[in-house]
Amino acid sequence: MTDKHQDHLDQLVSQWRVVRPDLEDVEAMAVVARLLHVARLIGERLAAHAAEHQLSVGEADVLFTLRRAGPPHLLSPTQIASSLLVATGTMTTRLDVLESRGLLRRLPDPEDRRGLRIELTASGLQLVDAVVGEHLGRERELLAVLNPRERQQLVQATRKLLAHLEAPAAG
Repeated sequence: MTDKHQDHLDQLVSQWRVVRPDLEDVEAMAVVARLLHVARLIGERLAAHAAEHQLSVGEADVLFTLRRAGPPHLLSPTQIASSLLVATGTMTTRLDVLESRGLLRRLPDPEDRRGLRIELTASGLQLVDAVVGEHLGRERELLAVLNPRERQQLVQATRKLLAHLEAPAAG
């Protein structure tokens, strides 16, 4: 391979081809490893940005979700957890932290005596509005190496891969 973008994962694939020539499509190992490595690096950079605002990425995600909901910035914990694809126990911990900082409040659900609604406070709204623009700028920087065509190809490929991975297993 003479590609100027070769990396150590290409070397691993070559080593597998030498020691186990019977294995088919060992390139799949490198693709998955690259996806995992990219996800880890992006996660680390987003976590560093969130930490600048005394937030975890998960806590920022809660604030972003409430902000995206539009006025009155009010959702149930289940709606937030579902939007973020996290367990309700994880959500409870995040809500506790954000409530203790005065960024959101828990209110009784007027339609269900046992339920709650989570409301973004004025402080939470101010923080999320200050952070979201920076966050988007950081994400743009992370993808700046890709031209528009490559970004669109990445969108299509990851969308297809997610649909496959999220589909119920055939049984």
